[in-house]
Amino acid sequence: MNNLRFDNRVAVITGAGRGLGRAYALELASRGCKVVVNDVGGSLQGHGADAGPAQEVANEIRAAGGEAVACTDSVATVEGGKAIIQAALDAFGRIDILIHNAGNVRRGSLKEMSYEDFDAVLDVHLRGAFNVVRPAFPLMCGQGYGRIVLTSSVSGLYGNVNVVNYAMSKTGMVGLCNVAALEGAAEGVKCNIIAPGAVTRMAEGLDTSQYPPMGPELVAPVVAWLSHESCSVTGEILSSMAGRVSRMYLAESPGVYQPSWSVEQVGERIESIRQGGEPWVLSVVPSGQIDHIRRSFEMARKGS
Repeated sequence: MNNLRFDNRVAVITGAGRGLGRAYALELASRGCKVVVNDVGGSLQGHGADAGPAQEVANEIRAAGGEAVACTDSVATVEGGKAIIQAALDAFGRIDILIHNAGNVRRGSLKEMSYEDFDAVLDVHLRGAFNVVRPAFPLMCGQGYGRIVLTSSVSGLYGNVNVVNYAMSKTGMVGLCNVAALEGAAEGVKCNIIAPGAVTRMAEGLDTSQYPPMGPELVAPVVAWLSHESCSVTGEILSSMAGRVSRMYLAESPGVYQPSWSVEQVGERIESIRQGGEPWVLSVVPSGQIDHIRRSFEMARKGS
């Protein structure tokens, strides 16, 4: 098997000063990628700033013979997102890879979550994703090549308690990914999602003593493959946790057709609606939405 290299490629990695982002930056740099190490250097809750973490990772890459620059602008603002992408252009003249990994945590039950804590998490995770994808995407399309990796979570896709802000952000990544994958398909731009599980700062307060080995280095190869020119998928979600890598996806039951429905009939047939056969899995690219509509129309025309 040939070693997959990133020579002459330029990557922007947000939240790359610690944890998963640092592991991604070191992995890509070790394979020849030029890296913009972006990190505000704030607390887990998103307070404060420290240029140290981003600079330390950039220094580590350079000490190993690679090329990297540090960037401390925040993904949480439109201006910050533009500045992060501009940092790649200023330092290396292009951007080929965007990995949005930056994140923060503010916990609280749905009954008690403050609007401030809700917005603070969405600003970094979800709006932050748009703030960096928006300026990077047209550049990638213009050059006919790009790889975007967004970050979701099983806590978003399956939900978790006391993190409604985080869960909504991580689920929202799916919509952004799907649109980027569809709009970038004809122009050499692929967009996928990583749903990582690793012991990092976000595990603070959890009892991890019984966890299997699950350091960031187990996730980094998956993200690196999604970032590579040989990546063969787009619009997909890969999960990586404790050495297990899997595909996560939406699926539909075959569905039930009737020419008209009453409220009572929905209740009577709910189990057939929910199950009824093999699940139907649609690929985002090239035509998942259209395939869904087509199936519904076909069942209506056939009357079954």
